[in-house]
Amino acid sequence: MPATRASTRDPGAPAAAEAATEATAEAAGRPRPVWEGGFEALLRQDPELAGILAGEARRQADGLQLSAAENFTSPAVLAALGSPLANKYAEGYPGARHHGGCELVDLAERIAVDRAKALFGAEHANVQPHSGSSAVLAAYAALLCPGDTVLAMALPQGGHLTHGSPANFSGRWFDFVGYGVRRDTGLIDYDQVRALARAHRPKAVVCGSVSYPRHPDYAAFRDIADEVGAYLVADAAHPIGLIAGGAAPSPVPYADVVCATTHKVLRGPRGGLLLCRAGLASRIDRAVFPFTQGGGQMHTVAAKAVAFGEAAGPAFTAYAHQVVANARTLAAALAAEGLTVTTGGTDTHMMTVDVSGLVLDALTARGRLAACGVVLDTCGLPHGAAPGLRLGAAAVTTQGMREPEMARIAVLMGAALRGEGPGGAGAGETRGTRGTRAAVAELVAAFPPYPPYPDHI
Repeated sequence: MPATRASTRDPGAPAAAEAATEATAEAAGRPRPVWEGGFEALLRQDPELAGILAGEARRQADGLQLSAAENFTSPAVLAALGSPLANKYAEGYPGARHHGGCELVDLAERIAVDRAKALFGAEHANVQPHSGSSAVLAAYAALLCPGDTVLAMALPQGGHLTHGSPANFSGRWFDFVGYGVRRDTGLIDYDQVRALARAHRPKAVVCGSVSYPRHPDYAAFRDIADEVGAYLVADAAHPIGLIAGGAAPSPVPYADVVCATTHKVLRGPRGGLLLCRAGLASRIDRAVFPFTQGGGQMHTVAAKAVAFGEAAGPAFTAYAHQVVANARTLAAALAAEGLTVTTGGTDTHMMTVDVSGLVLDALTARGRLAACGVVLDTCGLPHGAAPGLRLGAAAVTTQGMREPEMARIAVLMGAALRGEGPGGAGAGETRGTRGTRAAVAELVAAFPPYPPYPDHI
């Protein structure tokens, strides 16, 4: 609701700045909404934190953001996150809250649920999980009892912490058995998955990974789960955005429960999502609230609704397919630079690479790339190999980069890893890093993710 000028006054704000703010609103012929000009309010109230926000915005804009788990949300998603819905406590579900005053946030959540169901063709959706791990926790709580056996991808082969890490709730509460990938191809060994399922008779089979660059065979997983009477849980945190855009196969027709995140390729806020069959809806909802969480974060729920709406349009479909095209181009170009791309390429937004052929370890490689403005992650590689690098094309595709830029990125990465100048001529590590950093800055300057913050902050 629009606020009066008096209600927007910040008691600690300098009078001149406050007067200028109000004059702007008056010139536009309208009262100033309480959330408009949020950064300006932060700058007046807490310049130290405002400087950190502005610095992070510049960091994101000044380098190549190649983390497979990150993306740039739209301004509309950011607006929902910074809205007055952040003030509302709303334990429970629409029409059955434990707090008063939830009529409007009920509408926002219903919109988010309906959009998620339509986008993914699901019978039921729960949009309240605070993260992907929260979504997985709720799925396990709905389907399993402590001590049950679960078959999932082994962590050294690419599994997530929630797939049985002893440091995570999953490894402490359940008996996990790990499957892996073939040594010769790097692809999931479905014969091993079936053999392990027959031997251990798990209560649930989990398909999904944090670093597998190929599409899982959901039909094969469904067949294996049915053979042993197990639930099938799809952890689609990484591919869910590609699924939304029709650029990856969907687990929804096969899995009993699909767990996902709403950031990454989907370009929504950081948060989780659960999709399931109608028969499991009440169990899933009770597992989220009240079993594993309290009130939903309604500003995030609204931002999820915005992202689902954006993902339902033709522009997002084109985006998702361009992400895959860019990732394939980048993977092939990195191979040409002397890096070993696992599985020989990618079907998704991500790839993993072995840098040992350049006589580097993964941490050193990541450091050299970071010094040149290239941000990505390290990851484990299967079968006892030294750790490698994990990177993705989602964020740079959001910025508008296409195949020619992917080829250029690979060349710059090769130069950074070898300590050369961006043209490939050996120039010593210091000069090579400086030149490659300048070339990265020149590339990203043509593709700004957001309007810049003022330089003086």
